Formats: sequence, C-alpha cells, structure tokens
Amino acid sequence: MIRIQGETIVKYSEANLGRIFILRLENTDKIPDTIEEFAKLHKINSAIVHFLGGADVNSKVVVGPEDGTAEKPCPMVIELLGTSEAVGIGTLFINEDKVSKLHLHSAFGRNRDTVTGCTREGVTIWQIGEVVIFELINSSARRKIDPSTGFELLDL
Repeated sequence: MIRIQGETIVKYSEANLGRIFILRLENTDKIPDTIEEFAKLHKINSAIVHFLGGADVNSKVVVGPEDGTAEKPCPMVIELLGTSEAVGIGTLFINEDKVSKLHLHSAFGRNRDTVTGCTREGVTIWQIGEVVIFELINSSARRKIDPSTGFELLDL
C-alpha cells in the first residue's frame, strides 16, 4: 500500500512479464470457459487478457448491478440480440481454490448499437476470436471472496 499522510492511496503488487500466448478461438467456443481452461492447462496464475473478434447471438453480458447501492449487488444480465463485433480487456488471477478466474469486460457492437459489460455469464464466439494472454509472474495478487459483495476481488 502507498500511504500519504497516513491515508491509503492504492494497493498494489509488482509483477514481471512471463510467457505470451496467442489463441485463436473458433465458432461456438465460449468465454470465459475456453480461456480459463487454457489457463489451467498451461498453469497461468496471473495475466492480462486482450480479446478481439465476434460474439454470437444469445451471448450473455453483465451490464451492471440493478441497484448500485445494494450491499450484495443483483447483476443485470442481457443477451446480445445479434451477431456483434467485440473488443475486450481483462485480467486473470487464481482464486482461493487456486483456480484461474477471468474478469473480462468487452464492448459489443452491431450496426449503431453498442453494449458493454462483463463476459462472466458466457459469450459465444461467432466465427473468430483472437486472444492474447500476457502472463504475469512473481506477483502475490490473487482473487479472494469479499464478504460484503460476494465478488472474487483482487487481494494484494
């Protein structure tokens, strides 16, 4: 933690760049499942994830809590109504059970409409998905359940 005059400014963990993986996702592959399974197979504990490609109909995206003041937020989930262009960035960290968990936010565009949200409810790839994973090594960052929200938040 950085403290200025006794006040906490930011929590942080330092890391080094490890391996870099380039993935080609195919039609009907799912995010986050495919990326988390790849991370498990290659023992990736921490990473930055970039995503570019297409999302198919009926993909589900979390677009916010129903009530931003709720102690335990109720997520608002929508389905993409048409095939969409997509771009996203996220992080991947192991949780308390040492399972790699992806937190990826993406923007999905179709015609003049755009939806932005978290992919945790399941996004199906339409034709092509390109993912670049930048492994982070020598970091203490992990996901830990926050009792007030139920979210797996970064613990540094």
